[in-house]
Amino acid sequence: MKTQKDQFIETKEQKMPIKSFKRKQVGILGGNFNPIHVAHLIVADQVGQALGLDEVRLMPSFSSPHVDEKETIDATHRLKMIELAIQDNPLLHVETIELQRQGKSYTYDTMVALVDQNPDTDYYFIIGGDMVDYLPTWYRLEELFTLVQFVGVKRPGYPVETNYPVIWVDIPWLDLSSTMIRNKVQEGCSVNYFLPDQVINYIKEEGLYLGTK
Repeated sequence: MKTQKDQFIETKEQKMPIKSFKRKQVGILGGNFNPIHVAHLIVADQVGQALGLDEVRLMPSFSSPHVDEKETIDATHRLKMIELAIQDNPLLHVETIELQRQGKSYTYDTMVALVDQNPDTDYYFIIGGDMVDYLPTWYRLEELFTLVQFVGVKRPGYPVETNYPVIWVDIPWLDLSSTMIRNKVQEGCSVNYFLPDQVINYIKEEGLYLGTK
């Protein structure tokens, strides 16, 4: 025979609402960020807003396998500049997994680790429209497509037709590069408005980019 306590427990369990489970939606924008500039920030923010993502993480690479070897400043400086640049935007965050791992970072290996750490998260990997043509050269690409949804940012002069599953986002494109900014700093030219003021101040205080481009 059920006791009054048993009946109370059953009734309580039947009335408990079933919580709907919503997977977290996270964008990833990788790069050297040497230094981070406003074009990076615009892309990250606009993609996050356009797709309704919960957050967008800027992921500095320790050493990228997809570009020619280039001298870069210490990762500590690059990370600090990112933190300064995004401090007032709650949508943007930093992902340090590749800095922690060090060495060359293949996107596939990085995303395997992130998915394993965060099985409740869907990842959107953001690339420029110019990079879409290079997707066939990416390491373990077919497997990578099972881990992330690629997001292509349209760029003038580059097609948006591709056989790969890419979500395209149309964002006003700024023809701005970290290389150009480093050159201007080395030459003593102004970089006002190319970078957030906090980042400009940090570059001046630390004396960055004065000896190398």
